[in-house]
Amino acid sequence: MKHQLAIKDRAELESLIRRIPKTDLHVHLDGSIRLDTIIDISKRDKLDLPSYTVDGLNETLFKDQYASLEEYLTTFAYSCAVMQNPEDLERIAYELALDNQAEGVRYMEVRFAPQLHIHDVMNMEDVLMAVNKGLKRAGDEFNARPEIKSGKQPPFHYGIIVCAMRNIGPWSDFYSDFINCFSFSNEEEISRLASLELAKGVLKIRDKQDIPIVGFDLAGAEAGFPAANHWEAFQLAHEGFLPKTVHAGEAYGPESIFQAITELHTDRIGHGYFLFDESRITDPEIKDKKGYTRNLTQFIADRRITIEICLTSNLQTNPAIKSLKDHSFKKMLENNLSTTFCTDNRTVSKTTVTQEIMLALEHFPLDEKSLKNAIIHGFKRSFFPASYIKKRRYVRQCIDYYERVMGDLSSES
Repeated sequence: MKHQLAIKDRAELESLIRRIPKTDLHVHLDGSIRLDTIIDISKRDKLDLPSYTVDGLNETLFKDQYASLEEYLTTFAYSCAVMQNPEDLERIAYELALDNQAEGVRYMEVRFAPQLHIHDVMNMEDVLMAVNKGLKRAGDEFNARPEIKSGKQPPFHYGIIVCAMRNIGPWSDFYSDFINCFSFSNEEEISRLASLELAKGVLKIRDKQDIPIVGFDLAGAEAGFPAANHWEAFQLAHEGFLPKTVHAGEAYGPESIFQAITELHTDRIGHGYFLFDESRITDPEIKDKKGYTRNLTQFIADRRITIEICLTSNLQTNPAIKSLKDHSFKKMLENNLSTTFCTDNRTVSKTTVTQEIMLALEHFPLDEKSLKNAIIHGFKRSFFPASYIKKRRYVRQCIDYYERVMGDLSSES
């Protein structure tokens, strides 16, 4: 491990990483369900699964490697199937918060597409309220601990990010009804209108209910479904002062990232893996591809647009990555970009924030300073659901606790 942390033993290092306060700004609710919970609900509701054991699901469904992002996304049909009533949504959100708290995550932004859970007995507001109820219950329990109430450790906070989808299909009652209502429109037009409807609903629900809806996202298959198609929805979110993050550069090139920034006003980039891949630039008008990527990288650096790094997920969806050392995170470090470690999907990728940081320490030249920067970027670039003054106070508390934990290490060395 190329780092300056004064630790020789891997287990001791992992223990330290678990103790320091962390964030997860890119974690999908439907990709982070406990396997036991999927099995439990599927048995209760007589839902089909390829296996009804944890080992069986890990072998047949949640695999270590996928042929593409599209194959990776097929797993979500099974997870979404167990998220179709308020009680199950609350349980899944509650358990996800507990799993994060157990490894030292003090702030998380849970993202999902409410549209996938809307039907005759549960509307968008019901879906968001159920998820919030589970997250809030876990947060209230955690923050009642003596070490939190005394101020010795920072409390747990969370936000909810809603995901519009790049493309559309009959994935839920909501989407099926939407498609049927626009029988004379093509897929691109329908997906654009579905995203706009989501933005309208989310803004109204956010202002009506006490739910920390902190961001608007664009997810789904990236190649062939340009971000610019969803300009109207993101413009409405922008006008409603709702922060934006966009999946971009995960399965497509630098132009996708440029679109996310310029067309959708994104504040953060999800993945950004292909930021430096000139071969994926397809616009014939771009003659100087090297200059284009250089200018785009400089643009991102200047504006401190944070990239949500998901190492394990990228390894799974991009078979061309033969070794993690080849991941573009190395170039991001070299260009001093603002980055933060995320899981993407804890269950699908069989990972945690702690494991993602350990992978980074093992494969990239991270010293104490660069590690601290990446951790603190997560807090500073979060869409914290409170005033800027309260956010600054919370970030300071997390930094102080981080330094205290690291100071304990120094005193023990």
